[in-house]
Amino acid sequence: MVDHYAKAEDVVAEARCWLGTPYQHQASVCGAGADCLGLIRGVWRALIGGEPEEMPGYTPDWSEIDRVERLHEGAARHLIQIAPPYRAGDVLLFRVKGQAVAKHLAILSDATPDAQRIIHAYSGHGVVESPLGPAWGRRIVAGFRFPVGRN
Repeated sequence: MVDHYAKAEDVVAEARCWLGTPYQHQASVCGAGADCLGLIRGVWRALIGGEPEEMPGYTPDWSEIDRVERLHEGAARHLIQIAPPYRAGDVLLFRVKGQAVAKHLAILSDATPDAQRIIHAYSGHGVVESPLGPAWGRRIVAGFRFPVGRN
């Protein structure tokens, strides 16, 4: 059976290259600035090539007023949605608050049950690798994998 997913180790290695990148809303430049979507876009470019669609400008309250799940819809257009259990290299989509729209993305860097970790761009912290933990874990909305790219 042919695996239609990018290699997990390639996804995690590329995401780790972004560690320390400052948080910058709407940015997607390794070492210079990224938000959570920018990190995913940058990993996509490194593994697959050009971006799959033009990225419109977005505000920090993106989708909150009309409650449209734009981030979920966009991820589903270009990534491969998968069911748990999630593995290293998977993209996780989170709700930051209760029943609000899903607005945060991260890459699972370690799926070991007692040591799960994510890489994400977090306001005030930049791109970091941190424990998934129960607080983040219960906010997961969906998981995705990168398709096979040029590498």
